[in-house]
Amino acid sequence: MTYTFQFGPVFEAWPLLLKGTWMTIQLSFFAMVLGLLIAVACAWGKTAGPRPLRWVINIYIEVIRNTPFLVQLFFFFFALPAIGVRWSPYTAALIAMTVNLGAYATEIVRAGIESIPKGQIEAGMALNLSRAETFRFVVLKPALRAIYPALTSQFILLMLASSVVSVISANDLTSVAANLQSETFRSFEIYIVVTGIYLVLTLAFSYAFRLIFRRTLNYPGGR
Repeated sequence: MTYTFQFGPVFEAWPLLLKGTWMTIQLSFFAMVLGLLIAVACAWGKTAGPRPLRWVINIYIEVIRNTPFLVQLFFFFFALPAIGVRWSPYTAALIAMTVNLGAYATEIVRAGIESIPKGQIEAGMALNLSRAETFRFVVLKPALRAIYPALTSQFILLMLASSVVSVISANDLTSVAANLQSETFRSFEIYIVVTGIYLVLTLAFSYAFRLIFRRTLNYPGGR
């Protein structure tokens, strides 16, 4: 059995692949930023918030962590319109990715916060720092430093999982690849190129995360 490789149709569609790649980068970046903000807020609520707030956060985490991401995506894009809430594929994908990451990252951030010695927190209070300042300068930064590898790994997994949003016609890289495959029938050529693009994205995100760590969290004597 012989197979003739034809990468010509793939290279001709390179602008579409670049557009899909940029969409994947956008979705991943904004979901990472928004998801981290949600995680920090929920982690604070779980460690220092009132009991009713902790219950709400725990319910949110359990629901998200014990249901498939695909079902969550369908909920935001297909189920909510039944009650009048309609979003574009891009917006629904971004919200689903953000909500999903927020739940998983909350537990990571919470573990980092609880790893900070109480004496360190008491020292911050002794310096007449407010609760918010103590959390920001004494707790959060050392906690993020301690959990940085786990947190960035979760970010990378989110970027790779973004390929699922193609099922709601969000024009990400995987969606573009599926459309090209249906037009050219060059499955092997298209998906070997797409595999390479995802590999490059993963390595690029990993390098960016290492750079961020060196610039912001790699301070002398940090925990």
